[in-house]
Amino acid sequence: MESEDGAVRTLPGSGRCSRGLLFGRTHGRTGLSSRSRLLQPPSLSQKNVDHQRTAFLLRKQWTLYSVTPLYRFSDAHLKDYARLLSAFVAAEKQKGLAVEVGVELDIKVSFSSFPDLRGSDQDQAAILVQLSSRSGASRKNSEEKLLWSGWFCSVSGEDFSENVPEDFTCLPLFLTNGAESYTAIVGSWFQKTFDCYFRRLAISPLNLTWMAAMWTGCKVDKNVPALELVFSVPHLPQPLDISYAIHPEDAKALWDTVQKTPGEVTQKEVDVFMDCLYSHFHRHFKIHLSAAKLVKVSTAIASAHCSGIIKFLQSQYLTGVLMLLTELAISQIE
Repeated sequence: MESEDGAVRTLPGSGRCSRGLLFGRTHGRTGLSSRSRLLQPPSLSQKNVDHQRTAFLLRKQWTLYSVTPLYRFSDAHLKDYARLLSAFVAAEKQKGLAVEVGVELDIKVSFSSFPDLRGSDQDQAAILVQLSSRSGASRKNSEEKLLWSGWFCSVSGEDFSENVPEDFTCLPLFLTNGAESYTAIVGSWFQKTFDCYFRRLAISPLNLTWMAAMWTGCKVDKNVPALELVFSVPHLPQPLDISYAIHPEDAKALWDTVQKTPGEVTQKEVDVFMDCLYSHFHRHFKIHLSAAKLVKVSTAIASAHCSGIIKFLQSQYLTGVLMLLTELAISQIE
């Protein structure tokens, strides 16, 4: 990711390269050059997803990263990884990092596998990493407090994984919720242990338009919020954002007139959908939104910000959203 000053953003406190950056291929079905996208992975039924187990992923803000293939990672050794990362976190604690002022914390690290969160049998099962603590005064009697969560996943990323050697595991999308100081510690351990490289994953205005169109077309049973688009107006002395909210029934009706193939979305359909919304806004307010920068999209399915922040809202569409994010992560790695 590039910041406003043009600097590439990686994990907080990181800046090393790895052998993972050597992998590359021409863009195929999952690349950004594709002219159409599926709403959901074609291979696995949504019945395979345990919605109770994935419920904790919903309604939290997740920060997105891309990560290069992990060298000699094995989900058979998750308990060992938890023990080693716990020791690493403890060592970093001694340096004064990620410690709440005035409280002695006992950090517990856990690794777990989520085979539900993948698009096909060729995808690696998602890996969840969590850091929790108990206060020093009453560790035996107190409940654990979740401090930080991060998870690696790949949904329909098999085109990419087929092109890397057997010693590497492809989990190109990494999502975190919690303090950046913990993200830096965990990321540093993964980079040293598995010779991988993390980079913040931004979402371009073009891909935000895809999200607006794709997610508007998804069916939700009840409590459907408005489609909201937030634009940033450039070249002004003071920052100015424009929020454009469209009634969900109006947005869905418009999309239904635009989309031709159920379950699949094309670039042309996205362009027509957005042009109609822009024309409607201009007719009422005489403002050309196409001259502004789209920075955030909020729908009933998920909300996404250009800085690489996502919030999942519907469990039945979780793998579909992750499939798109996996595609973006792979494109950044390549």
